[in-house]
Amino acid sequence: MGSTIFAVLLPLALALVMFGLGLTLTVGDFARVLRYPKAAVVALLCQTVLLPVVCFGLIHLFRLEGALAVGMLLLAASPGGPSANLFSHIAGGSVALNITLTAINSVLAVFTMPLIVALAFSRFMDGDGSFGLRPDKFAQVFAIVLVPVVVGMLVHHRFTAWSERMRGSVKILSIVVLALVVLAAVAKNFDTLTEHIGKLASLSLVFAVISLGVGYVVPRLFRVDADQAIASAMEIGIHNGAIAIAVAGSVLHNDTIAVPGAVYGVLMNVPAAIAAYLLAKYVRTERPASVPGVAVHDQA
Repeated sequence: MGSTIFAVLLPLALALVMFGLGLTLTVGDFARVLRYPKAAVVALLCQTVLLPVVCFGLIHLFRLEGALAVGMLLLAASPGGPSANLFSHIAGGSVALNITLTAINSVLAVFTMPLIVALAFSRFMDGDGSFGLRPDKFAQVFAIVLVPVVVGMLVHHRFTAWSERMRGSVKILSIVVLALVVLAAVAKNFDTLTEHIGKLASLSLVFAVISLGVGYVVPRLFRVDADQAIASAMEIGIHNGAIAIAVAGSVLHNDTIAVPGAVYGVLMNVPAAIAAYLLAKYVRTERPASVPGVAVHDQA
């Protein structure tokens, strides 16, 4: 039954999550980067360059090895999760920027994830060439990550009224499915999880806190507006564990690599909720009129 879940149900579950994302996107969401050029560029560089470096350092600090180390780097290379928009809205961030970053990150992930995983394999799996930079692996990641998004965007364009009505329900269903995917990964790899739970839990929490901190502080250092920096923090700090788990199970065919994504998928909600509360308090204090209004407007 475990093999069936990972071979059949896992890709279907992720397809639903990414289809739900597509229902929220339009071509304009990709073009919106022109409205927030500095915020978008800084956030994307943090996500695609800085975080993998940070994660690599934490892997060595916590002495993580083998497939679990590859799994952490796979997670670091994953785009923002579906709950990032929700946490950003609660914190008073620019949800429009969140949507734009998720859209662009989902495209970039098709190229960055195979590259980072190939490097991780060569470093932590004794040069195992089972992944490499083979075109078929890029094609599989493309099919898992982007095809359902494109289908969702086409449905949104063709049946706009229906997609607007269904958007909220699909988002809730996507989060539920994401939770089930994480739980399935935990159940399937329970022995590996229990053996390394202390190290993985500590590493996941530290990585989540650093990701949220980097996502907010670095843009602010570049004088990005507070609401955009909050959006960046949530997008960078909340990785899509479902993609990491799906790639591990469906593309890499290594269930152990899925374990860090499962652990992170559960634990990251704690620092994300705390960060959302603290940032919302800051926003209400410093920008009582503009930011919450922007967030609600952007979400609509």
